[in-house]
Amino acid sequence: MKIAFLGPRASFTQLACSQIFPDDELVPQSSILDCFNAVKNGEVEKAVVPLENSIEGTVSMTLDYLYDFENIFIETEVVMPIAQHLMIHPNNESFEKIISHPQALAQTFHFRFYHFKNMETQDFSSTAASAKLVSENPQEKWAAIANSYAAKLYGLKIIHENIQDFEQNHTKFIVISKKRNFLPLKFPKTSEKTSLMITLPEDHAGGLHQVLSVFAWRKMNLSKIESRTMKKSLGNYFFFINVANEWHPVLSENALEELRSIGAIVKFVGHYNEYLLES
Repeated sequence: MKIAFLGPRASFTQLACSQIFPDDELVPQSSILDCFNAVKNGEVEKAVVPLENSIEGTVSMTLDYLYDFENIFIETEVVMPIAQHLMIHPNNESFEKIISHPQALAQTFHFRFYHFKNMETQDFSSTAASAKLVSENPQEKWAAIANSYAAKLYGLKIIHENIQDFEQNHTKFIVISKKRNFLPLKFPKTSEKTSLMITLPEDHAGGLHQVLSVFAWRKMNLSKIESRTMKKSLGNYFFFINVANEWHPVLSENALEELRSIGAIVKFVGHYNEYLLES
């Protein structure tokens, strides 16, 4: 089975993907959008993409694509500890610019502020891609922020370890596919949830309250509510909602029917478990 992941090799997504699918063919993609398209076009069976970081919050692109792509579902979610390291080419003793994925740069903001306050930074498509670029350009005085596996794979020297601003740095990754599957894994289970994308019927006072009351009177606990712009005009949003606990066939389906009856557009994204991976 072919599994796409946000690459290149040695990205945090690959580390998660290799634990979830240790015996399958892993296919790196250059962007999250490429991962979704690979699933949509049938080039791969599934894909693993980042969804949320404990320091920097939701990966907005992933949410947007879950909303935009029809018939793409979440099969499972995993949480993995994230350790960021600063690394340089072994031929260099100093550097003049730090490159990495925007999330990694944000997760290490305080470290960089106190140690390299005026250092130039540059966003890159992934942490692994930034490490690869430093490895391939020894003539450039660059440093990358990435994981220890990337340093080993690309022959870089780690000069500062564990530079994330908070020790408890974790990232959630999701497995997506075109099938409405429930994918069980052999890792410690931390929760069970259902994800929905909800668009309000119209912009009016109490609209969101009306939607949330559908869950409230049924005593269905919502573990996450996040709004995202629909990119059509100001004031137009959809809501990403996680309903905690197991899927109740009658109660849950009736809730979806009530939401549709009041004019809300409801997209079922998946019912799945969350698991804790090793670092």
